[in-house]
Amino acid sequence: MPSRAVRRTVAVVALGGAVGAVTRHLVEVAWPSAPGGFPAAVLAINVVGSALIGVLMVAVTDVFSPHPLVRPFLGTGVLGGFTTFSTYAVDVHTLTATGETGLAAGLGYLVATPVVALLAVWLAASATRRLVDRRTR
Repeated sequence: MPSRAVRRTVAVVALGGAVGAVTRHLVEVAWPSAPGGFPAAVLAINVVGSALIGVLMVAVTDVFSPHPLVRPFLGTGVLGGFTTFSTYAVDVHTLTATGETGLAAGLGYLVATPVVALLAVWLAASATRRLVDRRTR
């Protein structure tokens, strides 16, 4: 049987994942894409979620000494549940299956999403680190 600490970590990740997934669903309902249309909401969710991961990682490593369950709850749980690279994969397949225009859009989306998401993490982490450094001077 897993230790009490492992069970607590799994529980907070599951709770955070539920919060993140529900939030993602609400964004997708509020900002739907047309069938076969460009999935702008999913792209925005993945970019915003990635940026928030960059901010969180700086906050929990350089700024605060949070409770040990904060990072699994917020990072793995909430932001892991909010971002949706599985939906991204399905959207790429859907776009590329809809003809030449869809193929171009799908391939552009395939490349742009991870590049922009990684750029968002880097920019958000760098900006957060600069803000923290400026405040500690």
